[in-house]
Formats: sequence, C-alpha cells, structure tokens
Amino acid sequence: MASSSIGRKKKNSGYTFDEPMHPNYGIDSVKPPKYWAKPDVAEDPMAYKRKPVSSVHAIDSSLNPPKLSTLDSATVSPNGTVVHGRFGELELDPSAGIPLEYLSLLYPAAQGAAALRTIANGAKSGTVLVYGAGHAAALATLQLASADGLAVVGVVSGDQSGNDEFVDAVKCMTVEPGTVVPEEFAVLKANFREVVDAVVRGQDAEDKFDPEEFLMDFQKNLLEYSKFFPETALSPVPEDYTFSGKEKDRKYFDDNISAYLSQFQKGSPAFDEVILKEAFTKEQYEIFKSKFGKQLTAVITGDDNDVVTDFNPADIVKKMTESPEIISDYLKNQSHTLDGENGEFIPYEFSILKNQITKNVDLPQGGPVLGAVLNVTSDLAVAVETVSKGKTLRDKAEALQFLTESQKNAYAAASSIVSIAKENGKPVVVVGGKLPGFDTVEPSNEDVQEALSAMKLEEDGSSRLNYFIQVYRASDYAVYADYAIHRSQEELSGPRQFVVTK
Repeated sequence: MASSSIGRKKKNSGYTFDEPMHPNYGIDSVKPPKYWAKPDVAEDPMAYKRKPVSSVHAIDSSLNPPKLSTLDSATVSPNGTVVHGRFGELELDPSAGIPLEYLSLLYPAAQGAAALRTIANGAKSGTVLVYGAGHAAALATLQLASADGLAVVGVVSGDQSGNDEFVDAVKCMTVEPGTVVPEEFAVLKANFREVVDAVVRGQDAEDKFDPEEFLMDFQKNLLEYSKFFPETALSPVPEDYTFSGKEKDRKYFDDNISAYLSQFQKGSPAFDEVILKEAFTKEQYEIFKSKFGKQLTAVITGDDNDVVTDFNPADIVKKMTESPEIISDYLKNQSHTLDGENGEFIPYEFSILKNQITKNVDLPQGGPVLGAVLNVTSDLAVAVETVSKGKTLRDKAEALQFLTESQKNAYAAASSIVSIAKENGKPVVVVGGKLPGFDTVEPSNEDVQEALSAMKLEEDGSSRLNYFIQVYRASDYAVYADYAIHRSQEELSGPRQFVVTK
C-alpha cells in the first residue's frame, strides 16, 4: 500500500488528482482518539501473582498418617508432557481439554471403567447396581454406564448422602429409568428391591392396575369415615364443646353451639357393610368419581354456576347404594374422541374400568441386572472385615451388634445390592479398596485410555466423565497441602474429591 497511488476525480470538474502515496504512510500513521485507546492502569503492587502449577496430587488415606499420593499424581515435565505416578507418560491430545486436576483421579476413573467392562462385557442394555456412587471410582462407573445407554441404580454412601443437592446432582448423571437413592433408603431391603425391579421392568403400571383393590380401599375408607364422622353428631369431638360454665347459661350455650356447628359439612350416614359391598360396584364407583371430579373442578376454577353447595360425598354414595345409577357409555368404554372415529382418545381422568395409564406412553426398561459394583468406604471396610471374621451365623450376628450405626447402615445397604446381584447370578466387583470375599478389579491400559477418552471435552463443552473437586493450591501457599490432608480426614469431609496442586 505504501507504493500504491490513488486516483480521485473531483465532481463537476475537468481535472483529476493522481498523486502517489507517501512511502512512510501506513495504517498506523493515524492514531485513534485518546478515549479509544486502552487505559493505562497502573499495576497494583500488592496484587498476588499465582505461581504456575507443575504437579497435582490426590490424598492417600491408606497411609498412617495420610500423605499426598505419589502414585495418584500427575507432573508436567519440562518438555510439556504429562507423567502420571502410576501409568508413566500419558499420550494426551492438547485439544482434549482435560483438566490437570482430573489426572490425579485417573486411577479410580480407570478402575471404574474396568468394573463396568467386567460386569457389562459390552452389553447394549441392562441394569448396573452401584454402591458408593459419589466416590471417584463408582462415580466413573455410573457415568460411563449411563453414557453407554445402560440403566444404573446407584446408592450414595452414608458419608455423602446427607447432602441432598449432591444426591440430586448424581441422580441427574444417570439416564432414565436409572436413579440414585441415599444409603438410608437402601437399608430398607424391600423398598430398594422394588426400585430395582421398577428400573429393570420399566415401572409397568399395568401390573398394579387392580380395579377390585381400588374399590375395596374406597369402601374400607368410607366405612371408617362414617363411624368417625356420623351425621347424628354435630361434632366428631364432643369433648371440645363440653359446657363448663354456670348452669344458668347452659341453655344459651346449647343454642349457640348447635347453630355454630350446623354451618359446617354434616357427617356421614350409616352404612351396612354387606349392602355397601353388594350395591356399590365398580360401575357405581366410576359414576361417583365422575361426580366428584366435576365438583372438584368447579371449586378449583371458581365456577359458581357448576358448584353444588350442599355436595356431600357420603350422601351421594348412600343414595347410589339404595338406587344404583346407569353408567354412561363414555364412562364405561372411554373411547369417545373429539375428531370422530379417526380421532385419538385422550384420557383426561383416571378410570378404574379401563386402564389408560400406559396409553401412548413409552416406558423405558433398564433390562436385566448385569452386576454390582461396591466402592469401599471406611464404614463399609470395617463392617465387612468385622463380620467376615465370624465363623458361624451367630458369630456374624454378634459382630454386627457391636458396630456403629453408620457401619451397620453401610453393611445393610451394600448387602441389599449384593443379594440382588447374586440372585440374578451376576458378578460383584470391588473398587476403591479391598473387601474380604470379593474381587477387586485392576485397570488395564485399555481402561486407562477409556477413562482419558471419557474426560475429553466434546465440541459442545460436555464430557462423559465429570468430578466434584475441591482444589488446594499448595503451589501458592505450601501450608495448603497440610490443610487439605486435614480436611480430607474429617468425620464428614463432604461429597467431593480433594486435590492438591504444587
């Protein structure tokens, strides 16, 4: 541009300018206004400049006293490569975007991948049971299984289950119909078994649709209601309105209390149990539900024209037992549409005569149980080791009695998972430590590469493997290393992984 020339023609004139540009003229010759320029801000001499991070360490709690782990660590070498304490130099793609802090958790992540490979064995569908779902290795199994399309039923151990937000966050990492429950729920073996069965089978509502059971429950509740709130009594609790004044005022009290109580909904007429069960059939119950639904809708919407002021459900049932009504075709068949014969019926209300619960609803099924993964926690380790020393059933029962409540809960919750896996003939593997009577998985190079691949950031900024980490930057203040060790050994250290940078 410096040697170019510009030709300009002046409007309505007979001459042109064709002068060469000055050789020293360039794009920077004309300075922008001062208010466009970058402000010259003086640097705060008191501002602290963070030191560069050269290594990252997890905390080895198996040592006494605990120390920063040399195995679960990652160091940046002078030539820019990353060397892991267990796996040596790592082949990392610079564009993968893997946080250096994650590499200190590479071993538990790889162990979680190995556990999934062991029990799933490449299965495209199925349900994986996980105990200690908030710890590093089990959390990796949960996320990798969910990413592969498998259903996961996870149990957050007692040392982390007190944080509701954390339990919800881990639950969001699963895919439907998988779920996560706290340890306190898994202790109730029957309830936990129902959850697992619902995930495996997809919560099939048709199996629980029993019109006879619905009708029996209603009749039972109605009989109890009629006995507790009889229409002959103005109040179900007469002692609350017992006269305790002077005798000369009794007649005024009786008149006033009767007028006061009469403004409320009167009680229920008496029912003969035999007649009620014979006359009040499923069809009559469906008619009653329809009437009750219309009254409820009118009250909620504030439609005074449709509200029945003296609506008494017990009186309606009494009249229907004395003179049964004829059910309409709509309530009986539940098939009328707005668009004629070609239209699709939409069930706006629950019917006990025709099951419409699963109509046009896709209920995902987790599939058969593939196996279970147990992440060792301090409570679980003590409980299993103590019980395993008992030679007889009596010895084991006595050993359980001397455990703390948290250890008992850990043992009971893990037993719920183990029993379901063994009933289905599936393996149970251990990660994050060792437990007597169970096999601990060790990751292969394939598992390490799978863990690194899962940590990689995708184009949308997501990754298949994520962790809850609290970083202590000992590279800035050396005392942070000791403080991190101290915090990790607290009774309830929190649902996160402690990582120290140097």
